[in-house]
Amino acid sequence: MVTEQQARELLNKLQDPILHKTLEETNGVLEVKVKEEKSHISVRIALAKTGTPEQLQLQMKIVELLKEAGAKTVGIRFADLPEEELEKHRAAGDLSEDGSNLLSPNSKTTFIAIASGKGGVGKSTVSVNLAVSLARLGKKVGLIDADIYGFSVPDMMGITSRPVVNGTKINPVERFDVKVISMGFFVEDNSPVIWRGPMLGKMLNNFFTEVDWGELDYLLLDLPPGTGDVALDVHTMLPSCKEIIVTTPHPTAAFVAARAGAMALRTNHDIIGVVENMSYFESRLTGEKEFVFGQGGGDKLAEELRTEVLGRLPLQQPDWNEDDFAPSIYDAEHPTGRIYQEISEKIIATLNK
Repeated sequence: MVTEQQARELLNKLQDPILHKTLEETNGVLEVKVKEEKSHISVRIALAKTGTPEQLQLQMKIVELLKEAGAKTVGIRFADLPEEELEKHRAAGDLSEDGSNLLSPNSKTTFIAIASGKGGVGKSTVSVNLAVSLARLGKKVGLIDADIYGFSVPDMMGITSRPVVNGTKINPVERFDVKVISMGFFVEDNSPVIWRGPMLGKMLNNFFTEVDWGELDYLLLDLPPGTGDVALDVHTMLPSCKEIIVTTPHPTAAFVAARAGAMALRTNHDIIGVVENMSYFESRLTGEKEFVFGQGGGDKLAEELRTEVLGRLPLQQPDWNEDDFAPSIYDAEHPTGRIYQEISEKIIATLNK
């Protein structure tokens, strides 16, 4: 059975995947405990960036390394390197300061996931319109259609072109000043995606690392409904992601949406607020509002998640322009477009606090 000292020596030779320095150089091996009677080793490792795919790869290396050394079972906990340790490597130029990698510790991009508990509540409609509204307010915005099974963003935004490969990177498609990437760009004739969880996670990681996003203020992610594999991958890859929960006023929709909110809170994601979609139908003739799906669902959800209702959107469709067709995008002067702008202003104000 390997000793504690031998285990430390083995671990010290491994590299921090972000700094590309050995764990000995970064003082990354925080703790090693050996239980000889059970042939078990538990270790605690500090990294420059946790919650990344690279961390998972390192975790697999550690398990393999220690089992080859004689351990039957291995327990691993990860922590963030202390700020003073990171400063040493910034000073030495080991950390890139350009923030070009969205998953790097220095990225200045704010990630905002748009989530819902169930399908059919208008989550993707909210996602594309918030992205466009933020861009209209002068922000540099990207949008990932992370609903890999139910991708719809390209169609909603009226996108007919496809991404272009430039060297080793993919250029996202730009529409309404929003940079967009979607699984829909990589399938033919609206074919179904029949993949299992690990393949979905790999594609999602490629959207972050293989796409040339340039400088972004905000990157929005249109998540699949519910709390499945893709949503979990996002929570793992982006530990500092913000979230907006979309619901309708109907009590059942709000009840189910609470699960998505609970998942965000358990993974330390900050919930910016709730958007209540399909809040009412307003007659163009009389101006009278009818609460088709009831009232109070958004307020109850916000109370349960200890956040606020960012806005209430009516049951309505945009005015279509046949010359520049985008079936789900509201014009800036449309009444609903103005509501989206108000929501976007609240988001910016909240994130700048």
